[in-house]
Amino acid sequence: MKVKATSFDIAHRAGVSQSTVSRALRDSPLVNQETRDKIKAIAQELNYKVDKNASNLRQQQSRTLALLLFEDPTTDDSLINPFFLSMLGSITRASAQAGYDLLVSFQNLSDDWHADYEDTNKADGIILLGYGDYVDYRDKLSKLEEQETHFIRWGAPDEEHPGVSIGCDNFQGGFDITRHLISIGHKTFAFLGGADKHAPEFMARYQGHCKAIKSEGLPLDSTRHVDAISTEESGYSAVESLLPDIESINAFFCASDLIAVGAMQALRDNNVKVPDDVAVVGYDNIPVSRFTDPALTTVAQDTMLAGEALVKNLLLQINGEKPPAQLMPVNLVLRKSCGRT
Repeated sequence: MKVKATSFDIAHRAGVSQSTVSRALRDSPLVNQETRDKIKAIAQELNYKVDKNASNLRQQQSRTLALLLFEDPTTDDSLINPFFLSMLGSITRASAQAGYDLLVSFQNLSDDWHADYEDTNKADGIILLGYGDYVDYRDKLSKLEEQETHFIRWGAPDEEHPGVSIGCDNFQGGFDITRHLISIGHKTFAFLGGADKHAPEFMARYQGHCKAIKSEGLPLDSTRHVDAISTEESGYSAVESLLPDIESINAFFCASDLIAVGAMQALRDNNVKVPDDVAVVGYDNIPVSRFTDPALTTVAQDTMLAGEALVKNLLLQINGEKPPAQLMPVNLVLRKSCGRT
């Protein structure tokens, strides 16, 4: 009896993956036209017929959501930013309350990672936490949209990708914390964190910082900017680069609590007292910020509400609705690291 050809046979002949064959046969724009034509010609030669029952099965809902985390550099083995860990419980509970299982994994940055979940029916929608370099990441978002994948991400709004993001009001957070520092007497600053299109959340915090400086009548040259990624080591190195001019700085605004933890250690190692000699503030209100010495003043994002909103708006997409992008409010958490409160 002649054996019926499968999509794996086509993949072997074409020198591509089975998922590429699947996308090519449904004319996905993620596969270039030349490859699509080649795959269709092989399928015709092998007299391959799409199994409509299997195709319909793949289109059924799995009642599972996928939470994909970006691998961040960390001082432990988790490779997960602690801010996102604090959001995990809320996402898990919200998924369970909606009757969905939650699949937690890391983002795979291979060419096909963005399509794997739809092709294999692993999940009905994807929640993305973290992104690394956003300039590189935007191409992945575009491919998800072309694939018509249901997804939502935690991050800054992006005009090119409307309706798929939830984040906090980073501009307002940067403005509020800087205005507070000015109100208690600080007049010269250093901002530690990337502030360009590669890190849009940090950039919004920096823009809010600068706006507060201007609105309070201080010159913009009263702040210095040093690039840093969200790690303790990067915060430590950023402070070291400023030590020759440390006496001219009243306060450090760190774009994340992790940067602030490293900055405070560098100051301590160089006999600079916080807050007596210089103030330090962070952003995120991760659990460790309560236990630094002194306790860290920071900007809090509501991770409980964030997790619930991510799940709610992803389910709206799955059910055929288009949720709006959402900016959540932030709150200052005043502790001893900035001196007078």
